[in-house]
Amino acid sequence: MAIVDTTDGPRLHWAGKPDQQQWREAREGACLLRTNLTAGSAAELWQKYIQLTEVEAAFRALKSELAIRPLVHQLENRVKAHVLVAFLGYALLVTLKHLLKRKQSDCSPALALSLMSRLHSADIVLPTVEGREIRLRRITEPEAGQRTLLHTLHIHLPERLDPTPKCSVDSASA
Repeated sequence: MAIVDTTDGPRLHWAGKPDQQQWREAREGACLLRTNLTAGSAAELWQKYIQLTEVEAAFRALKSELAIRPLVHQLENRVKAHVLVAFLGYALLVTLKHLLKRKQSDCSPALALSLMSRLHSADIVLPTVEGREIRLRRITEPEAGQRTLLHTLHIHLPERLDPTPKCSVDSASA
């Protein structure tokens, strides 16, 4: 590598080393693992490695695709609730991944979540002459990409949703 001054300003010039070409070709497609784990066979060791990569991918998915970040909780039941929500979110993500794969969709779970995050429900509030309100909960009209994904997964959106019932538990104590 070298930086060469040209009329257009400094430029980086580089070239591969010809004597390294054979080494580069020999290492392509090979993987070398060094570990302190014990296993009965190379296949068993490889399986343990794949499990490790799957766990790492799960934590990446929790942080990025599901946007579940570490939180500091003071009460044990809140810690357990947070772990439960994170686990359920990950279980749904894996289910979505398998559904997309089964339907031979080119859409990734991350793209599917991104697409569907733009689908919203809204309340239409109509006042009556008696002073009451009529609430109609509707879903926004899906965009083309959302319609394609819903059709691929055989999901039919309802025309309207039932209004959310009032919570019977005092949320301040939860």
